[in-house]
Amino acid sequence: MPAALVTNFITAIERGDLAHAITLLSDDCEYDNVPMGKVFGAVAVNDTLAPFLARYDRVEWIVHHQVSSGNLDHGVVMNERADRFRTGETWIEMPVAGLFLVRHGKIALWRDYFDRDTLLRQLAPASE
Repeated sequence: MPAALVTNFITAIERGDLAHAITLLSDDCEYDNVPMGKVFGAVAVNDTLAPFLARYDRVEWIVHHQVSSGNLDHGVVMNERADRFRTGETWIEMPVAGLFLVRHGKIALWRDYFDRDTLLRQLAPASE
């Protein structure tokens, strides 16, 4: 089921297993982090996420709602999440809406929508 694939992807990110998460993406996957830009290909997704995730000692992507349709050959998953990142005692939390297109058993499109200014406001104190 497409929802199980996306849940597996999210769980891998949360446990710090980016290598496994990347195996769940198609080689030509499009990652569209809407307010920040797009990258194409599983390698580019890894290269984008690795330095960001390395900044945090804990990651939680709390899925509040998730719906899916189709199957592993051709499926769609949408979720509403709270993506949380902790460094030391400080948490950054972002409301996120995600869209995943599944093709041939892999995530072929991952698109996240969030408010860029909300993220930047939370990052500012950490960089000062």
